[in-house]
Amino acid sequence: MDQPLHVVCPACNTVNRVPETRLANSPVCGNCKIPLFSGKPIELTSQNFDKQIQKNDIPVVVDFWAGWCGPCRMMAPQFERAATEVEPRVRFAKLDTEAASEIAARYGIRSIPTIIVFRRGQEIARQSGAMDSRSLVSWLGSVASSAGAMA
Repeated sequence: MDQPLHVVCPACNTVNRVPETRLANSPVCGNCKIPLFSGKPIELTSQNFDKQIQKNDIPVVVDFWAGWCGPCRMMAPQFERAATEVEPRVRFAKLDTEAASEIAARYGIRSIPTIIVFRRGQEIARQSGAMDSRSLVSWLGSVASSAGAMA
């Protein structure tokens, strides 16, 4: 039988149960009917961060960034490109460290951009510094192989 995964809606933060084999079939939120995956990183805030990180059964890759950071702005389109390649097996998200400084402090973010991969609420990998999409996808592949399967 197909194992259902919990996937948090990027729009309304409702936890949805999606059969694993249906992830690639453009599932929509049962509450707000918005697609659960758009191929673009979702915006995390102080209000939705914990639910998105802790309640998703798929790994969540978070880009900790700030608007004044040149390398962050340079990496943004690369991060988005990687999201189009890897979703829906992984959720891509961005957290503005200026707007949510308490979360950045909680995870000891000392330099940006910093990418953290979370799995069921636990940090499983971290990388600081800008990366192009190919390097990011490759790094995620190495994280997946060392942590078992990503999803």
